[in-house]
Amino acid sequence: MWTEIDTHISQVTGKKFQNEQQRSVGGGCINQGYAVSNGELTYFVKLNQASQVAMFEAEALGLKQMVETHSIRVPKPICWGTSGNSSYIVLEWLDMGGGNNQSWTEMGRKLAAMHKATSQKGFGWDVNNTIGSTPQINTWTTDWAEFYAKHRLGYQFQLARRRGGNFPKQDELLQVIPDLLTERQIQPSLVHGDLWGGNAGCTASGEPVIFDPATYFGDREVDIAMTELFGGFPAAFYKGYNEVFPLDAGYERRKILYNLYHIVNHFNLFGGGYGSQANRMIDQILQN
Repeated sequence: MWTEIDTHISQVTGKKFQNEQQRSVGGGCINQGYAVSNGELTYFVKLNQASQVAMFEAEALGLKQMVETHSIRVPKPICWGTSGNSSYIVLEWLDMGGGNNQSWTEMGRKLAAMHKATSQKGFGWDVNNTIGSTPQINTWTTDWAEFYAKHRLGYQFQLARRRGGNFPKQDELLQVIPDLLTERQIQPSLVHGDLWGGNAGCTASGEPVIFDPATYFGDREVDIAMTELFGGFPAAFYKGYNEVFPLDAGYERRKILYNLYHIVNHFNLFGGGYGSQANRMIDQILQN
């Protein structure tokens, strides 16, 4: 397998690469990650089962689209494919460091710049991808409330029902989504789609980076909401974002609805207490 990956890297880059070392590193929750090096060049390789190659292809397409916005740094995709029973994606290696307040202010500004990239096709994306290991449906839709009700929350509720999930007020919630999401003009923004703290950081030189995307065109607030879901980003991030692309009134209300998608997905992935957390969030949304 490694010989095939080396050959693929060599073909794509035009520079012969033969790795001398594979060091295991974090690859996200669902992949194996490796730093592979020939002593001069290093790449980041993620591995999964061969059946998951479409997930890596979608990740590469998303990263390429982000690169083309000339806004925030992402690891450039080098190549992807299958070898035997494995699928792989090869990415640019970035030396990650700590980052300071200035780095996080710049993170906010650059994400805001990426969010200004829009689509004439509406909300969605050219291919379906994944959120974690769950399929994420990206069928192009002209109306955001319809897209969010059908392809985000509605789809997750369908999956949850198969897992034995019990959300008594899900239909009531889905019915009020148009009322909750049509109070402002929403333009399709290129979003990361899975922007929690584990998918953002800074290089050793302090440059902000985002990675492991679940890309599509949606309401930019879905990204900002998720940054608050598991502890929040530093205050400097939100300051920088609002300097470039201020959030609209009512965001505090909408963020609960947007984060519900991820909590129901966590129920579908991990079960446990995420079901009761989702029901509390549904109650909170319907009471507002």
